[in-house]
Parts: sequence; structure tokens; C-alpha cells
Amino acid sequence: MARLPQAFLDDLLDRLDIVEVIDRRVKLKKAGKNYSACCPFHDEKTPSFSVNPERQFYYCFGCGAGGNAIGFVMDYERLDFREAVEGLAQTVGLEVPKDDPRGGPEPPKDQNKPLYEALEHASKFYEHALRQHAERHKVVNYLKGRGLTGEIARDFRIGFAPAGWDNLMQTNGSDEASQGLLMRSGMLVKNDKGRIYDRFRERVMFPIQDQRGRVIAFGGRVLGDDKPKYLNSPETPVFQKSRELYGLWQARKHPRRLQRIVVVEGYMDVIALAQHGIPYAVATLGTSTSETHLERLFRIVPEVVFCFDGDDAGRKAAFRGLEATLPAMQDGRQAKFLFLPEGEDPDTVVRAKGKAFLENLFDHADPLETFLFKHLAEGLDLESMDGRARFSKLAAPHLHRLPEGVFKTLMYQALAEKTGIDVDSLKRLQPPPAPRPEPGALAPASAPDGPPSTDPEEPPPEEVMPIEEPMVESLSPSSLNPIHRLLGLLVLKPTLVKHIPEALLATEGSRDAVLLSELVIHIRRHPEVTTAALLGFWFGTPEGDFLNALAGRETVEEDAGLEALCTALVEKLSRHPALDAARQQFEILKRKPYQELTAEEKQQLLSLTQKIRALSGKS
Repeated sequence: MARLPQAFLDDLLDRLDIVEVIDRRVKLKKAGKNYSACCPFHDEKTPSFSVNPERQFYYCFGCGAGGNAIGFVMDYERLDFREAVEGLAQTVGLEVPKDDPRGGPEPPKDQNKPLYEALEHASKFYEHALRQHAERHKVVNYLKGRGLTGEIARDFRIGFAPAGWDNLMQTNGSDEASQGLLMRSGMLVKNDKGRIYDRFRERVMFPIQDQRGRVIAFGGRVLGDDKPKYLNSPETPVFQKSRELYGLWQARKHPRRLQRIVVVEGYMDVIALAQHGIPYAVATLGTSTSETHLERLFRIVPEVVFCFDGDDAGRKAAFRGLEATLPAMQDGRQAKFLFLPEGEDPDTVVRAKGKAFLENLFDHADPLETFLFKHLAEGLDLESMDGRARFSKLAAPHLHRLPEGVFKTLMYQALAEKTGIDVDSLKRLQPPPAPRPEPGALAPASAPDGPPSTDPEEPPPEEVMPIEEPMVESLSPSSLNPIHRLLGLLVLKPTLVKHIPEALLATEGSRDAVLLSELVIHIRRHPEVTTAALLGFWFGTPEGDFLNALAGRETVEEDAGLEALCTALVEKLSRHPALDAARQQFEILKRKPYQELTAEEKQQLLSLTQKIRALSGKS
């Protein structure tokens, strides 16, 4: 399917009124300049879903759902992009064009169309092999042994990769172009000798689908004792492990109001649970649960349950999931952690005990706060002052990463009760750790994370204590760093582009820096562009998802102070190189015990501290 012309999409969004589009599906009430309702994408009793008619943008402060009219219809009615556009175009009397008349190269998402087609073809080949291949009984017997039915195999499009080195090449074509496409999609491998062969052979095949149901990768389980037991597709232009979850497509096809999603460890766990009436399980794809994963899940449901083995590996995986969850724990969201007995997994438990038994375990799983405090307290004597001090130092950085809100307040109160240390003192234990960016995100400059090493008998002068970088006066406490703030503000108020100097524009470097440049250039070329049109331009891309989330964080009622905020962010970004250099020098010096520093080095430490203060805006 060809990309729709951007001019057509802009025209469509101009003719639509997002208030009318949403009000036909969800009853809105006037709330000041905006409209509000209970969010249709998660359960809530108090309305947190807001629609801004001026910017033609909606956002839910409870689950993070947001976007323009097209995105709303896609999510609400579970339509793909073209279906949503066609339906909306009909309501305003527009005919959807067949082809993009624009000249020049296709945008990145259209360049990937051949990859999607190749992967879909591969999936159909594997599905056909499961039904027709002479060796299919190997897979059929395995699936039956795991208690799976033909219907569930169909629903998850399970297939069979037969033995052989060139099955896909024979079906897709062995010419150079076809081979290149299969290489780019991760389905072929080239060894050191230049030989090209199928990546997956003699394996049960599990297609991985994106949020639109497109096949983007595969997981394959070996039928014998070969290693590795499970093999996943490599990352490709259409597949990033840190963003995708196995089974999410199937889960979202079920009734809209899912109450929870369970994160499990394997493909078979997801499929077995679905067969036994638990259609809301997902699995990560050879990587730890990421912040992107959690944001995506919390947009769909208010509760996420991590279900892992109770061994050391399972608990470590669960704690990594907890760390990724912390920044997403807005009020109204809940995360739980369930550990199954050694040797058990969700597949074996649901087959042996049934749906009701396992769902009861989900209901009574440890909430995030219980697992966090229990995990950090291991090996510590909380009856002793030393144990409570150590526990406080371990717990405080994690609580710092929580977004502002009631839950964060309650967590600090709970920690205060366990340690006997007042909340204000706990918050001052150490500055918040720098947020760990998602793949492609710009990491903020690292602040000194503690005082210079010193002899207890000779404390350093107070003025050389490291400085916590002050936050720009924020309209949204949950914002990340200056470049993220600028991206969100520019999407919501494109006219702010006049405050962005050429010096900030970059054609290379981090994805965030490049995205900022692309956004600025696009706005300058289209000075009348709206929030809805900007989101439409990047719709369906990782960049679009990112901009949508950032715009939601910056949702404001009034424009007052936005220009001043934008100017401050620009100034802050322009200081980063000098600030980074000063901090690097500071870090080198502070590694030495303070008493071993020369008089010159102590003076340099003091000078660097003052410079960091000045560049951070604290002078």
C-alpha cells in the first residue's frame, strides 16, 4: 500500500474537529478551554482524559494515551492506519488518493514496505509447512505434547521451518535483490566464507507482530537438543527488541477494557495462557523489560504483573523489570510481581491448576513497593542503625526515579516508617540518578554523584561539594531533559521554532538531536503547521510515538511562560559542552582521596565547582 500524500493528510486533519470525532464515541464534557471524559483506554472513575480543541490533540493523564484524531480512531476502533483514514475522510467528503504524487525518495516507513512483505511471505511459508510438509509431524507432536490446539496455533500463526539451507531463497527468489531483502529482514545469514543460508532451520516458528499486526520478526524453538534452544531474529529497520512484545497484538484484539497484562518469560507461556482463557500475557524478546515496554503496556491497562521463576535468574529479571517500571508509575497505575515455585512456569501451572488458580495468584502478587523493599532489605538487619542506614541509601535512588504524585509521596512515607528517617532527610540523601534513556534517547549530562573522596579527619570545604543540576522551571515535573522538553513544546506550539538557533541543529549525533533538527526544519518549511499535522507527519514511526509521548507530558492549559521556558531550555542546551567538560575534569580529580590532592589540585577542584555552579545556573 502506497503512502498517502502528506498534503491529503494535512487537509483531512484540517477538516476534522477532534472534539466531534471523539464525542461521537466517548461523551465529552466542557472543562474550561478543553473537554474531558473518563479515558476509554483504561478503567478510571475520575476523568483524566483531556481534549484540546485549539491544538486538535488529546491526552490522558492517567495512562499516557494521546495523539490526533486519526490516532484516536485507530486505537479506539482497532483499525489500521488506512482504515481509520478512509472512515474519517468519508465523514468530511474527501476521497482517499491511491498514490503519493510527491516526487523524491519515499519516507523511511515506506522504504520498509518490502521488508514487511518479505516477512509476511516467510510467515505464510512456515504456516504452510506446518500443514503440508512431510516432516510436519515433528512440530505437530511437539505442540500437542504442550497441550496446544490447532485453533490456538492458527491464532498465533505458529509455523515450521523445515530442515534445509535455502528454503526461503527457493520460495522468495535467489537473485541478488531477493537475497538482499531477506538479509535486511534478518531471515538469511552470511558466514565468514560468504555462504548465505536460512537463519531458521528445523524449528517451531513464532511470528512476532507489531501493534498493527504486521510480522516484523520471528522466534524459533529447536525441535531437538541443538543450541540455542530459542533463536530470535536480529534487530532490523522494522524490529527493535526494546520496543516490541510478543503477544501484545493478540492481547489487544480482545475486549477493549483489559484490566491487566502479565509479563512472562517465553512464547509458550503466552500461548498456553491464551488457550486457557488468559489472553492478556506478553513476553519480552530476548531483552530485559524496557521503559518503552512499560509505557506501551500502561497505555492499555492500569495494572502490569511480572510473572517469573522464583530462582535467582527470575528474581534478577524481575528486578530489572521493576527498575524499568519506576519512571512509569504515575498515579493510578499498579505493578505486581509473582514468583512461581522452582521448576514451574505459567504454562505448567495453568495446565495443572487451571485459569482460576493462576488468576488468583495474579490477584495476590506482591505490589511493587513490597517487592522493592523486600529485595533491597535482603541481608540487612533493619533492627540495627547500620542496617537501616544501608537500606535507606539503597532505596532512596529508586524512589527518586518515581514521577511526582501521590504514589511517590506514599513510597517515601513507607520508607520513612521502615527506617525512622524523616521524609525530607530521605529526599536529601543523594540527588536523583540521571534517567537512563531509551535506545536512541539523549542522556543528560551526568552530575557528580557524591562528595570528593576524603579522609574522615579532613572534610573538604563545603564549596567543593558536587552540585545537583537544577531543573528548568518546569510546566511538567515528569519531563526528562532539555532536548526532550523542547521536542514536546515544539509539537504543542510550533511557533516557538523562532527561538531555536541554528547552532542547535545537527545532522548527526544522537537520534534526539537529529530529530530536533528535523522537527525544526519541517516547521520552518510549513509555518502554519498544527500539532495534529505534525503528529500525522511522523505517524506510525518510532519518532512519532516518541513525539506523541513528549507532547503529552507538556500538555498545558495556557501559553503563558512558554516562550520564556523555551528560551531557558535553549540556553541550557547551549551550555552542555562546557558543562560536560567541567564535570569530566571534576570527576578525574575527585577519584583521588582529598588529602592526597596537591594545593594546586585543591584550588582546581574549587574552581571547577564554581564553574559547574555557574553553568548550571546556581551562581
